[in-house]
Amino acid sequence: MRKFNSSLNGYNKLEVNNFVNEVTSEYESMLAKLKKQDEDILSLKQELEKYKNMENTLNRAIMIAEDASNQIKKVARDEAQGLIDDARRNASRIVNDALLKADRVEQDAETLKRRVSIFKRRLRSVVDEQIEFIESIKEDYD
Repeated sequence: MRKFNSSLNGYNKLEVNNFVNEVTSEYESMLAKLKKQDEDILSLKQELEKYKNMENTLNRAIMIAEDASNQIKKVARDEAQGLIDDARRNASRIVNDALLKADRVEQDAETLKRRVSIFKRRLRSVVDEQIEFIESIKEDYD
């Protein structure tokens, strides 16, 4: 605390006036400094709000991207499952067709075997008849 010299009617007016001027000057300086700090705080708050908005926007964008990614994955899984199901159906159809063809070929082979057997018997019968005929001719000329 500052002490003033005393004069006739109290304290020395010049010292008091100088002190008041110093205090006023310092007060105005502090007031200006506080005002500047208030402006800085306001500016920082506005900037913080801007960044919060950007953060919210980015979070929404990330959520939308995740949803889109999940939907794409689901569609891809569904398409893959559809392709697998189609492939299985086609494979089953191909196997069934092959089995049917194999059965037909087997039946055809059996039919051919029977026909060959019948043909052999008939041919043997004809050959036997021809041999008998030849022998009968031979007996007639012997």
